Amino acid sequence: MRQALHAIRMPTSGKGLTEITGPVRRWLAEQNIATGLLTLFCRHTSASLLIQENADPAVQRDLEDYFAVLAPEGKGRYRHETEGPDDMPAHIRAALGQTQLAIPIAGGQALLGTWQGIYLFEHRRSPQQREIVLHVIGE
Repeated sequence: MRQALHAIRMPTSGKGLTEITGPVRRWLAEQNIATGLLTLFCRHTSASLLIQENADPAVQRDLEDYFAVLAPEGKGRYRHETEGPDDMPAHIRAALGQTQLAIPIAGGQALLGTWQGIYLFEHRRSPQQREIVLHVIGE
């Protein structure tokens, strides 16, 4: 059994989904692990990870709109406003999402479905530099 650990830094342009499937696949291909498990971990409390459709951009916009309704921004709406009116809603959105994903590997590739992509979901308005830790174990 072998394992490898790596971190990728992903810039975001503010709120929205950034597809990270490409960099994850490239790193995984370099590890020469045929069968195993890939784990991704987002090291932030105001961003999350998800596997979602990557064919129709309307899906991404609808997700962003829905999360905005679930955790709306607004001055005076939350007790925690230290980092601005978008910070606490970003924490709520991250809590509703996931900070960790597990994807099986077979034939040296992540077993994503035909229309599935891996996304970093930025919940803050301003551009951020996010770190995603990748861990693979297998043989």
